[in-house]
Amino acid sequence: MNDTVADLLAPLQQPLFTLLDTPVSWTEVLGFGSGALCVWLVARQHIANWPIGIANNLFFILLFTGAGLYADAGLQIVYIALAVYGWWSWVTGGPAATGGRLPVTRTTARAWWVLLPATAAATVALTLLLDGATDSTVPFWDALTTALSLAATYGQCRKKVESWYLWIAADIVYVPLYAYKGLYLTALLYLGFMALCVVGLLGWRRELAGREAREDAGPAAVGAAA
Repeated sequence: MNDTVADLLAPLQQPLFTLLDTPVSWTEVLGFGSGALCVWLVARQHIANWPIGIANNLFFILLFTGAGLYADAGLQIVYIALAVYGWWSWVTGGPAATGGRLPVTRTTARAWWVLLPATAAATVALTLLLDGATDSTVPFWDALTTALSLAATYGQCRKKVESWYLWIAADIVYVPLYAYKGLYLTALLYLGFMALCVVGLLGWRRELAGREAREDAGPAAVGAAA
């Protein structure tokens, strides 16, 4: 069974072209395309980002395992589970006034008090695990990007505007990390992710500010009418 799966996946591992004297596989190219499309759809709050994101996760499992980025490979499995939750949350997690669709909101101070220590603890635990149980050459950086990405994905599932800041922080580390591992196309992809994250951040902030302005104006408008 394992040999059959390996035979089916083998063509995806074949080089498609060479970039900076490094072969680029079909897996990396497909991960590039599906990842860019996914982030663009998230920035536009389009529900199709979730199934596209799941496909992207599957491509990256193959890519990162081959590159020895084991935490990032394992992270993709968690991403798939979170994508299912995020998909459901975006469709049904909002108030009845919006038809159940989830609006963009801010992360509360209480949530930050949980999220930040959890991210730090996950970074430490994953660093120790990768350093002791794998042949990873970048255990801390692999662990840090994993923890930041998990925190960002959870925020994205709940449409928290601050999730974009966490994604940008992760991408700042991802770009040189992937370049160091010879994944130049993926490093370029994550550079593009940073630009899309800025677009997404500005768009979500604009929507949030507009809704907050309408909510603030509501009671005032009622009072003026009285």
